[in-house]
Amino acid sequence: MRKIKTPVQRKKIMKAAAYHQLTKIASKLMALIGMALIISGCEGPEGLPGLDGVNVLGKTLEFQTSFSAANNYASLYTFPSDVLVYESDAVLVYLLEETLSGSDGNTDVWTPLPQSFFVNQGLLQYTFNHTYTDVNILLQANFNLNNLNSVFTQNQVFRVVIMPAEFAQDPATPVLNLNALMAHLNIQESQIIKN
Repeated sequence: MRKIKTPVQRKKIMKAAAYHQLTKIASKLMALIGMALIISGCEGPEGLPGLDGVNVLGKTLEFQTSFSAANNYASLYTFPSDVLVYESDAVLVYLLEETLSGSDGNTDVWTPLPQSFFVNQGLLQYTFNHTYTDVNILLQANFNLNNLNSVFTQNQVFRVVIMPAEFAQDPATPVLNLNALMAHLNIQESQIIKN
């Protein structure tokens, strides 16, 4: 037989059941809050610092010049005012050595400076130096440059690539091949500033 509970006993049973129900809900709520904190609070290792500015990958400039005794076989090219160059940037210079004709069109052959040529008179070298405002291309030789064939002095085309030093220091950056470098930096032929 069942024992009839008094109203006081029933009240205690109901309180205990409600307390038990609340502790179940509270423990589930605490578990959810804990999981939310774990998920939102986890962080991985900090990534590499990024580069500030819009033009992260640099610029390519192209110009044509001639060398003579009048300019001391040197050509100073001043960067356009809208091209920002920082002292820490890497400046690379390439000489258009020749243009090859093929079945699929012409292909330019770009050679990085410094570049040496052995000619009948001796050794000839294109070199350069730069600041953050200009690049100076120099034609040097171990003989009198006045006797040099005009193929080496007249209408020479150069490309200057300006990029953050971090890219030049990266061994994966193909600095010896202009076309590969431009592809690596995502610089299109149409983006080259020509003067």
